[in-house]
Amino acid sequence: MSTFQTLPGFREFYPDALARRNHIFRLWRQTAHAFGFSEYDAPVLEPLALYKAKSGDEIEAQLFSFTDKGGREVALRPEMTPTVCRLVAGKAASLKRPIKWFSIGEFYRYERMQKGRGRCFFQFNADIFDEPGIEAETELIALLAQCLCAFGLTEADFLIRLSDRNLWFHYLEALGLDEARARAILAAIDKYEKAGDGAFNPYAERFGAPLDPAIKEKVLAFLQIKTLGALEAALAGLDNARLAARLADWRALLGNLGAMGLRDYVGVDLGVVRGLAYYTGFVFEAFDRKGALRALAGGGRYDDLAGKLGCAGMPAAGFAIGDMTFALLLEQRGLMPALVQAPDICAVIGGPRERLAAFGDIHALRAAGFRVEYPMKDAAFGRQFKAAAESGARLALIYGGDELARGVVKIRDLAARTEQDVPRAGVLACVREFFSAR
Repeated sequence: MSTFQTLPGFREFYPDALARRNHIFRLWRQTAHAFGFSEYDAPVLEPLALYKAKSGDEIEAQLFSFTDKGGREVALRPEMTPTVCRLVAGKAASLKRPIKWFSIGEFYRYERMQKGRGRCFFQFNADIFDEPGIEAETELIALLAQCLCAFGLTEADFLIRLSDRNLWFHYLEALGLDEARARAILAAIDKYEKAGDGAFNPYAERFGAPLDPAIKEKVLAFLQIKTLGALEAALAGLDNARLAARLADWRALLGNLGAMGLRDYVGVDLGVVRGLAYYTGFVFEAFDRKGALRALAGGGRYDDLAGKLGCAGMPAAGFAIGDMTFALLLEQRGLMPALVQAPDICAVIGGPRERLAAFGDIHALRAAGFRVEYPMKDAAFGRQFKAAAESGARLALIYGGDELARGVVKIRDLAARTEQDVPRAGVLACVREFFSAR
């Protein structure tokens, strides 16, 4: 056992675990490319001030932050949003609009560890800049749905819960509440599912009195809305131009998603307000329908934050999926493939002379993209054939003294148990023909 252990909350990836991680990343990349998103990357170490500009000084307690050898205050990145805003702002004048970018990166947060959450984790991040309308939300929600469906998940496995902070602010304003009280109510709504009525206690403490019972009743009734029809009915009696315009956005967004065949994947849920105050419009979260893992992904529009971080006047929206909870979901649903890392070909080698003869073919096959393994030390033929069969290889190339004398290689199909002699010069062509036919 090693004297040195992995730091708490950090992960190592042995080959089998890395194969599963790469499988997830590969399908996320394929999906993002299919949607026309371009991949970017950025440093994992950023100026601490970048995160304070977004979240205030209190964020430092959640970060791996320190002073570097140059006297700079820096932090390992806890998220990608500030970074991507910085990157977009740096080349905003030359970027084709709308800007559709994605990344898959590692992030670090110094927080309490729990199931599906560690102190280092990977996230798929997708963002759209400079598209102010619901076309951005349409594209992002569709991308999120496909990022989950690509693995075999269906509407029976997850639901994208759609809400709207702007709608809430307009509704609470119509009830006579100012912005400060509206924000306090949204903070309560964000915690209501877990804390129940106690979620409103901070409101009472802040303003010196509980929320008016009549208003609270309307807020809780609004919170229970789960369909577009119920939302339309709840707003029917309010003569408010901003609410009417926002309702039109809801109809258009849900109409777009329905036309894409995604209506069963999306549900109205005004209880989702995303506790982060920088969200400015539609917000959404993908949830495990069976409830075991809860939130799988989340995002929304953050126009004001983008401006605060350098993208002045540029609307923005995005979402992120974490790898840890998502991998747990795939395993629970039996959707994580075995990902056997088998060679394509095993070389069976008789001795030192035969080994030298085999090396040329082995290198040529590897250069052509085939995964080829051979015994590094001399071993009996029987032992080599057993190892080849157990490896999962499709072919065995046999280099014995007789084959060497005749200038051929014996190629054995390990599944069909058939074999043929092939001239040394024709090995690569024969192998290519075998794999192209399957």
